[in-house]
Amino acid sequence: EACDWVDMLHRMYLRHAEAMGFDAKVEERSVGDVVGYKSIELSIEGENAYGWFRGEKGAHRLVRLSPFNANNKRQTTFAGVDVVPILDDGEVEDVDVPDAELEITTMRAGGKGGQNVNKVESGVRIKHIPTGINVKCTQERSQHQNRDIAMKRVKAQLLAIAQEQRCEE
Repeated sequence: EACDWVDMLHRMYLRHAEAMGFDAKVEERSVGDVVGYKSIELSIEGENAYGWFRGEKGAHRLVRLSPFNANNKRQTTFAGVDVVPILDDGEVEDVDVPDAELEITTMRAGGKGGQNVNKVESGVRIKHIPTGINVKCTQERSQHQNRDIAMKRVKAQLLAIAQEQRCEE
């Protein structure tokens, strides 16, 4: 049920991005057991794309008569949405994150790519310990490229958190 809701949100965001003239692509996806996705990561680029989508951050609830329930009962489903800006290299370089605050692990990427994905640990997961931010990147074949992309995403999330805190003050 939740995987179906994630799939609905995915289609909704892609259609909205297309209608607004933004470039949208799927970065990572984890397919659900029966239908939809367990998780999906979209990259939406365009002028003021972050401003348009940042209001979507948070929990989204769907209440409906479930097609997956044989008793046709009303069910409530939740999906979490996180929105993070895509920043240029120049903006991200200013953020200094000490290595002591990071927990970096590697993993096999999985998916397409032949034997390489089964032998080489090219996927990278970075956890920023003080904030609990987790970023996983498996989109490139090189561990170094994945590490750079993941680090850029962590820094972008830290900048977004700092900006939100400044707005609250």
